[in-house]
Amino acid sequence: MTKPEISARLAARLDAAGYAPEAFISVPGRTELGGNHTDHQRGRVVAAAVTLSLYAAAAVTRDGRVRVLSEGMEPVDLDTADLTARGAERGSSAALVRGVCAAFPARGLDFAGRGLVLAVAGEVPVGSGLSSSACFEVLVASAVNALLFGGELSALELAGAGRFAENVYFGKPCGIMDQLACASGGVAAMDFAEPERPEVERLRLEPREFGYTLCLVSSGAGHEDLTAEYAAIPAEMRAVAEYFGCDALRGVGEGRFWADIPRLRAAVGDRAVLRAAHFFAEDRRAAEEAEAIRAGDFARFLALVRESGRSSAMYLQNLAPAGSARSQPLLLAQAVCERALRGRGAVRVHGGGFAGTLLAFAPSEDYERFRAEVEAALGPGACRELELNPAGPELEYLNRA
Repeated sequence: MTKPEISARLAARLDAAGYAPEAFISVPGRTELGGNHTDHQRGRVVAAAVTLSLYAAAAVTRDGRVRVLSEGMEPVDLDTADLTARGAERGSSAALVRGVCAAFPARGLDFAGRGLVLAVAGEVPVGSGLSSSACFEVLVASAVNALLFGGELSALELAGAGRFAENVYFGKPCGIMDQLACASGGVAAMDFAEPERPEVERLRLEPREFGYTLCLVSSGAGHEDLTAEYAAIPAEMRAVAEYFGCDALRGVGEGRFWADIPRLRAAVGDRAVLRAAHFFAEDRRAAEEAEAIRAGDFARFLALVRESGRSSAMYLQNLAPAGSARSQPLLLAQAVCERALRGRGAVRVHGGGFAGTLLAFAPSEDYERFRAEVEAALGPGACRELELNPAGPELEYLNRA
């Protein structure tokens, strides 16, 4: 479905609900090219917006309520006069909307009776690894920011509103990388040494210029119900950092870490040690990937992506839920992709992991064979091309002279 078709469908949905559409908003999904699970430890990441997006038609109201009509989700209807977190909403889209809205009064922006209705649909599947939750958060934040507060908040502040909603209201620990990539657009090297003031450097990358096609490979299993598995990663990394008196692994010297392995194993356990080992190498790798992109050295970039994928599988251990011997769809998908690539290109998990999708770079001249082999093993539609998106959130006012 084209963007104009989506816009017309959403406008019709608002009309049917009794609201006149005033604006059309789009926010890109994101992919993580490098730095798997490094951002929450103040590490470095290479992230990119993609052309799969979420869209909303919006109408402003004067009743102080925010309503979200989203395809595939229960409608959300909340009073902006009461934005306190509610335990019964944890894990729901209502929690994300309430948390995002609560971030505005926290920054001195009072709704003062203003409200908003959003009809939402899009191309970013839940559990796809393209950060559907972050994309949704940034979509709501962008709409509220632009239509009710005149664009007062920056991209970083919008991303912060999304992270706040996900951490505090939804109940899922995460860094700010996903939201910042959706809110900023393009390809970017991000450094979270100071999480409240991350360094963001725009990069230019077009895999097709180097003869490669970027694609998304679905394992066939969503990761939307794996919050506990995901939460264990930052918790275990933090346990290692705290052993050394730090609040994040970025503050621990890698030499100190390796020198104290025997006592560290006894204190936190082997999996936590392995996950920390992944962080140190992956953080360094993300910086090297950014340098390879700057230098136009795509062969080096691919080599680093391959290393990243194997580190996530072996050390970070986020390709299969703990104790799941019978069902390991993401790890199996990586094995299928590595075989189909024939030693060329690269494949890696991106995002939280455990299920969902992989990111692969396949030689363009051989892409159809690669896709056919992957889909023969994983099912029709398991492999789809993915394009990087230079744009961030976009707002189009309707019926304005």
